[in-house]
Amino acid sequence: MHFAELNVARLHLPLDHVANTEFVSVLEAVNRIAEVSEGFVWRLQDEEGRSASYVTAYDDPLVIINLSVWESPDALRHFVYRSGHSAYLRRRREWFTESTTIDMVCWWQRVGNMPDVFDAVRRLDVLRSNGSSSEGFALADIAGFPLQ
Repeated sequence: MHFAELNVARLHLPLDHVANTEFVSVLEAVNRIAEVSEGFVWRLQDEEGRSASYVTAYDDPLVIINLSVWESPDALRHFVYRSGHSAYLRRRREWFTESTTIDMVCWWQRVGNMPDVFDAVRRLDVLRSNGSSSEGFALADIAGFPLQ
């Protein structure tokens, strides 16, 4: 099994707004950091090969997503918290509204099967409504949902 994750965030302003210039300018570089990270398997891209930030998953155009697959939770944690990604994570309030709900869901994904956006969003909805389960859980809850 591989480890999949979806995270969502709501921008203060549209992605193409000048206030998001720096964020947009580093998307390719941060995605490249992910791609060369140990344990990286796959990431969602739009039809033009750009970041998943350009994939529409919600009616609200300010909500952007990231969907990726990793060999393990530790590989994902390393990318998120210990790579060049972490510098931008610390600055997230510059571009995103503060979340009042769960904004990330994780689950075990069969090797060779890549998740689709609709299933990933469904899993986040289930987590938000019903709490952690094998359908989806928080990264911090991984101990309660070991490899299946």
